[in-house]
Amino acid sequence: MLKLWGRANSSNVQRPMWLLGELNIPHERIDVGGAFGRTRDAAYLAMNPNSTVPTLEDDGFTLWESNSICRYLADKYKADDWYPTEPKARAVVEQWMDWSNMIVAVSITPAFWGLIRTPADQREPAVILASAEKCEHAFGILDAQLQKHDYVCGTRPTLADISLGINTYRWLHLPWDLIGYQRPELPALRAWFERLSSRPVYQQVVLTPLT
Repeated sequence: MLKLWGRANSSNVQRPMWLLGELNIPHERIDVGGAFGRTRDAAYLAMNPNSTVPTLEDDGFTLWESNSICRYLADKYKADDWYPTEPKARAVVEQWMDWSNMIVAVSITPAFWGLIRTPADQREPAVILASAEKCEHAFGILDAQLQKHDYVCGTRPTLADISLGINTYRWLHLPWDLIGYQRPELPALRAWFERLSSRPVYQQVVLTPLT
């Protein structure tokens, strides 16, 4: 049976969790990282020398990096709706997956840590506000894309939606008022989020308390 190593409240772990749920693939998830520790254990480092989550274990084969894990699973289980095989369509999905990591995740991480995982007396409002402004620019780009399609790459969800849907939930639900920031509405993005929120697996995996 597949094993997915990583805690459930990690945005990176939630990506393969979401795909595994959509594809109804039997698997075991093992809590590591964060409060659970164990990522610096010798056995874990032998699978993932980065000491990060997630890590996938599949019959002796190990793989790290959440987007790579999602690509592997989609290929292995022939989930072509989620990861198209036509070269141009696949390239566009991968473009948005990479953009999610390089732009969106980088933009939102300081705000998430500052607002959720940092004690109030240790917060740095200027850092959080700078993060919010970068997010506003990034999610404005995504909103413009979603004005063209119901989902990031067309009429149905793909791995691009999985890569982007988790941090979008965070963007929409972080307590921005704590730093006096008002998030823009972005109607197309909000409508897309509502479509994702109607999916049972998204509800189970992503729509959980921010911790």
